[in-house]
Amino acid sequence: MAFGAPGGRGGFGGGRGGDRGGRGGGRGGFAPRGGRGGPPGRGGRGGFGGGDRGRGGGGVFKRGGGGRGAPRGRGAPRGGGRGGARGGSNVILKPHRHPGVFIAEGKESLLVTKNLVPGEAVYGEKRISIEGGVEGTKTEYRVWNPFRSKLAAGVLGGLDQIYIAPGKKVLYLGAASGTSVSHVADIVGPEGVVYAVEFSLRSGRDLISMAKKRTNVIPIVEDARTPQKYRMLLSTVDVIFADVAQPDQARIVAHNAEYFLKSGGHIVISIKASCIDSTAPPEAVFAREVDVLRESKFKPIEQVTLEPYERDHAMVTVALDLGTPFDDDPRSSSDFEEIPHPASHNAYWSQPSATRARDEELPLHYMSEEKARRRVTRGPGGNGGGGFAGQVSEKNLDYDAYDDEGKDVYSKMKASNLGPISSGRPRRPPPPPPTTIREFFIQNLEHVPPITYTLLSCWTRFHKIGKADVVVWDEAHFGKFGSYYLKREFYFDVHPPLGKMLVGLAGLLAGYDGSFDFASGSTYPDTVPYVAMRVMLATFGVAMVPLGWYTAVELGMSQMACHLVALMVLCDVAWLCISRFILLDSMLLFFTFTTVFCMAKFHNQQYRSFSFDWWLWLAMTGWSIGCVCSVKWVGFFVTSLVGAYTIEDLWEKFGDLKMSLRDQVRHWVARIACLIVLPCLIYMASFKMHFLVLNHSGPGDAQMSSLFQANLVGNTFHENPLDVAIGSKVTLKNMGWGGGLLHSHVQTYPVGSEQQQVTCYHYKDENNDWVLLPPWDQAPYSPETPLRYLKDGDVIRLQHASTTRNLHSHPIPAPVSKLNNEVSCYGNATVGDYQDYWIVEVVDDIHRGHKQKFETIHSLTTRLRFKHHASGCYLRAANAILPQWGFKQIEVSCEKENDPKDVHTYWNVESHWNDRMPAGDVRFYKSPFLRDFWHLNVAMATSNNALVPDPDKEDILASKPTEWPFLHVGLRMCGWGDQQTKYYLVGTPVIWWGGSISLILGAAAVLVYFMRQQRKFIDMDPREWEHFLYVGKVAAVGWLLHYAPFMIMGRVTYIHHYLPTLYFSVLMFSHLTDHFIFTSRRLSDRTKQIVFGVIASIIVATFWWFRGVAWGIDGPINEHWGLKWRSNWNLYNE
Repeated sequence: MAFGAPGGRGGFGGGRGGDRGGRGGGRGGFAPRGGRGGPPGRGGRGGFGGGDRGRGGGGVFKRGGGGRGAPRGRGAPRGGGRGGARGGSNVILKPHRHPGVFIAEGKESLLVTKNLVPGEAVYGEKRISIEGGVEGTKTEYRVWNPFRSKLAAGVLGGLDQIYIAPGKKVLYLGAASGTSVSHVADIVGPEGVVYAVEFSLRSGRDLISMAKKRTNVIPIVEDARTPQKYRMLLSTVDVIFADVAQPDQARIVAHNAEYFLKSGGHIVISIKASCIDSTAPPEAVFAREVDVLRESKFKPIEQVTLEPYERDHAMVTVALDLGTPFDDDPRSSSDFEEIPHPASHNAYWSQPSATRARDEELPLHYMSEEKARRRVTRGPGGNGGGGFAGQVSEKNLDYDAYDDEGKDVYSKMKASNLGPISSGRPRRPPPPPPTTIREFFIQNLEHVPPITYTLLSCWTRFHKIGKADVVVWDEAHFGKFGSYYLKREFYFDVHPPLGKMLVGLAGLLAGYDGSFDFASGSTYPDTVPYVAMRVMLATFGVAMVPLGWYTAVELGMSQMACHLVALMVLCDVAWLCISRFILLDSMLLFFTFTTVFCMAKFHNQQYRSFSFDWWLWLAMTGWSIGCVCSVKWVGFFVTSLVGAYTIEDLWEKFGDLKMSLRDQVRHWVARIACLIVLPCLIYMASFKMHFLVLNHSGPGDAQMSSLFQANLVGNTFHENPLDVAIGSKVTLKNMGWGGGLLHSHVQTYPVGSEQQQVTCYHYKDENNDWVLLPPWDQAPYSPETPLRYLKDGDVIRLQHASTTRNLHSHPIPAPVSKLNNEVSCYGNATVGDYQDYWIVEVVDDIHRGHKQKFETIHSLTTRLRFKHHASGCYLRAANAILPQWGFKQIEVSCEKENDPKDVHTYWNVESHWNDRMPAGDVRFYKSPFLRDFWHLNVAMATSNNALVPDPDKEDILASKPTEWPFLHVGLRMCGWGDQQTKYYLVGTPVIWWGGSISLILGAAAVLVYFMRQQRKFIDMDPREWEHFLYVGKVAAVGWLLHYAPFMIMGRVTYIHHYLPTLYFSVLMFSHLTDHFIFTSRRLSDRTKQIVFGVIASIIVATFWWFRGVAWGIDGPINEHWGLKWRSNWNLYNE
């Protein structure tokens, strides 16, 4: 209807009858001989051959009265006016009253636009070719479907003016994938231009693809809230069309008009009532939005409803206010007429035929589509009074209740802010820069919750953090490792160095000198700033809470679900407890959280490939992977999650036929560079820094290669004589990755020969010393005889210096490697046999190269093999570990197969003593970094695999992975005396139990949904289903990849190994709660708030009940009743 006119023009072919009958029936149908309109309120005459039974007058929805042709006539049953449109077999094209829009009349009446790119369809629409003025030429037109375009619905709804015409410049806000934009481009023609703004990346990709062929369309993938970001791309425009469906849509339009709308320009805005306020009647929402436009100095001109094409939609045209006062409400003036609007889409179809537009008002093509969409049974319930029963959900019922493409780009953004707020699902874009402090705070209200949670996290993590002044649990290890960095002494540990370097950095910043040995349970002296060190490391735990919030945001969860994630991270006492001490776990958890967050951020950039943000978050994901893996190898589990996501992403791109081969290669190269090369560089850089800082000899020297040790300050290897000779005392280092020193001790094998054991050992003692002697059948070694240098092919004996027994082998199976021969020590300085002989075989020299280039053997650099003279087997030390009777040392055996490339058969002389030879300077022999890097990592893996449960010893701290998800066990972290402050590592039960149950329910939900899909039930639209699966996969696959490895690994496990896994069960719990409750269309907002309040109260109450286990329990533990919720918890003394 028009502001200031009693009735608006009807739909095409309709008359000018207004909403209440208007001023007469419309002209007849489009047949050449359609009848004329009748008197006011009555129908016009029927079409050619038709009767005069048509009914005129405007319907409820501003279509000129829909007359009906007589049954025996050739007119169609409906045609907008009174006559039919079904006469003849040829299509007759007539111009619509809106320039650039046409009506194709044939078997059915269609709204069309002239195809700017003949032969090309945009969204699978019908095309019609009509003979041109020149014989043999044709002009192609595209059908404009009002169910796919709100602008088309407005045209059919009776807009007097759309102001979009040939040659015009149009700014289109909310362009989606270009369905309506393509028709606007057809209308404005080659002389006009359409600036299409769309912030959804997925739709933006399709929009750009469409614009490649329609050169008068300029796609802008940007946020309509920030027009200053694209103001350099366009000048002033004649018309702004807005379809952004945001709660503050009017303000967005006004903001763009300030930048781009020329004087005298117009705005056409599509208003979706349910997106602004779903609780108010649509007509009230429309009126409120009109008032907002009026307050923004715009003059409303016309307003029409888009029913039945769009549910709860209206279209308003406005002009710039050039000074006309609006003191009086136009709705109170005599020339203003309020449009009637149904209470709901369902209510519209429930109206009696006398009060609503008849089905016959719509052209056949549109009527059939509308009937197909309404082919369900109405039932009680649902939103807006009138639900739907059957197999089609209400959302899928109305394809275009969301946007041009059926992609719910701006859905659920209510004023109550209960809808999705992320970019994983549609999110609210950032507002323009504020101009006042008040506006700044208003615009940043969404950051208030995470800031609040961060402050609460600071309080919980720092509260009473120095209460225990003793070394608690693994502070004995990691505090000591931090001391080594401050003293710069080399040490060995099974974990990568980044986390421990950060411990050392915390000590350095706190003023610690590294002198304390961190003995377990010992009291911290005044010289150790343990509180400051704990606070610095607890900061990583503080950051977990806001990271949880923003990850939920990026995963597209509703604001209630974001609150739930943040609350669960904040209130889990296991995460709280583990982050309050000098441990690596707070850093491991922090980088695990950042990896998931960065991956989610990158996922939300997927349709802006190779943009700055795309590269930024891809690189940040790689950086986070590198950091988490550099703290603990558990970080490889979250790395595998990113890997699984990447493989799926690349596989989908491989199936995208629109993507060029060049782009496919670019995607692969980008992933390799950022997700493989970058993390590897970060991981290697942490080791490089580790080697640079720890450049002094320390307790971990023996784990490294001999040449590496020779370059450590304080090491005595530079005093070694360079050439090795008979009679020298040496230590032999196995050059396999992680190899140790050849070792023997007085204990004997309990099986086999029962002779003296020979092993490989990583720690230096006198049992590693061996003397090189000639065979028994040669003259014995004497210090008075000339020096005889050791050469390739020499036969020697290796005599153990401490016990004088000879290195020996015989055809008896080795105790662990049964296919190899046993190696033992036998005889003494005067007793032996031919099986004590070993042939020296030179492999090469690290610095001198191939063995043909030298004769003498050098210590440290020459690589050797020792071949048993009698049996031909080779002395070998791999990663086989002896049982407890062998002190868990590495087995040494004699390998029967000759594999020249087996590095576990390579040895070098490490320490070398011979008073008859001068010392050699080998410090200029630098050890290659890559060799040292690989050597240390293999040694770490070997030692880590050796941490297996001892069947002969009960470990009260260890637990099984099956005991973790439902919190069967806890862990005492310190002494349990009555006078001690006690810490118990156990989670908040409701969080752990809820997360584990949600994993089961999530799997069941997916199974049910798949079964329903197989039965052709539609529960969600494709976009909703894709999002549901995406978040579910992140949570479920992440949990499985973190949990399953512990089920199969043989090392000893503890409950804190589950803490990274717990995060994914928290995400799953929040995701399912969000899906079934917080974003449910069946529940009211009040119900959702009550459910959230109940869940949050339970979490907070349970946390408060168990807070003492993390903050410290004083006094006798048995006096603290009510803490033992599981019978297996060893909280109380019995």
